[in-house]
Amino acid sequence: MEVSESQFDGAISISMPERFDMQIHREFIDVQSSLRGRTSEVRVDLARTLYMDSSALGMLLMLREAVGGEAGNVTLANCGPEISKILQIANFETLFSIER
Repeated sequence: MEVSESQFDGAISISMPERFDMQIHREFIDVQSSLRGRTSEVRVDLARTLYMDSSALGMLLMLREAVGGEAGNVTLANCGPEISKILQIANFETLFSIER
């Protein structure tokens, strides 16, 4: 997982690995904790992600809360067909901005 901060607008970008599951839970929670109160704009790049399980959905919900809940903006970007299908089934388009 790679984290970078835009010098232009202060938005944080998180690039997720091929497998977004419980194996990266600790690392994701550490990143999420470091963002609390620091930004309200996060972009999660899922271009490399081919697999996502229910724990990943939970982590995304926790990230949303960490950056301000409804007041924050978490964008799920570069979603492939399988990931898009998972997000659609979970009805995440009501909670996140999704870019395919």
